Amino acid sequence: MNSRSLKKYFPIFVLPTLIAFIIAFVIPFVMGIYLSFCKFNTIRDATFVGIKNYVYILTKDQNFINALLRTTKFTIISVILINVGAFALALLLTKKIPGTNIFRTIFFMPNLIGGLVLGFIWREILNTVFLKTTGRPMTYTGADYGFWGLLVVMCWQLMGYMMIIYIAGIQNIPEDVLEAAKIDGATPFQILYKITIPLVMPSVTICLFLTISNSFKLYDQNYALNGISPKTNLVALDIYNTFYNGSSPYSEGRAQAKAVIFFLIVACITFAQLRLTRSKEVES
Repeated sequence: MNSRSLKKYFPIFVLPTLIAFIIAFVIPFVMGIYLSFCKFNTIRDATFVGIKNYVYILTKDQNFINALLRTTKFTIISVILINVGAFALALLLTKKIPGTNIFRTIFFMPNLIGGLVLGFIWREILNTVFLKTTGRPMTYTGADYGFWGLLVVMCWQLMGYMMIIYIAGIQNIPEDVLEAAKIDGATPFQILYKITIPLVMPSVTICLFLTISNSFKLYDQNYALNGISPKTNLVALDIYNTFYNGSSPYSEGRAQAKAVIFFLIVACITFAQLRLTRSKEVES
């Protein structure tokens, strides 16, 4: 089939997917932005109130500000731990040592477990540990324990997934480049810093994007592990709590406004990260 025929039938193949994308994403997204400027219980009774929801969130809603700061702290720590740990595992499991395939499978398996199931499993594990050590379950020992427990769950789930991506990047490095560096007398650290990391930057770009976006948007593990508590809520769970458990007639609109603010923050951060890391990529 020539290019002219492809252009002729291109709209036919694209149209169903485009229609589904508009119905499932574009229209709800635009309606969501509009509803963030409204007071409503359902979309049929929405009343436009201007920027009142945004003003309240940014000046009076301390729970949202705390959740945003907590989410930022959680994202920074989890992104560093997950990527450093995954990269270290990838370096180790690309060495010619027995059983590497088995270890790769074991480390990747937590990613196959659903977020809610994973959260409930770890809640039982951590509650058992805290009951034996402090006499109280983790959920009643303070917000800090819930935060660090959630961090453990996040790292345990995603580290194996990121490891696979880093392994693919390391295995794509030409062997002759590494051999030439060794012949020239480069130390293992110099090879890592000057060759391996620059040539693995496409994998770094992907892994940073996935870990940043997943950390910011984390909801299910947060809900399963800590429940709905203002002391342990990340932003996604705070939005849910505002929408479904808020007592104010403006709760739904404020939750929608929080979602819009959250989207803009995540979009800006991930876009800046993609621009920064892609500029560091080199061709092998």
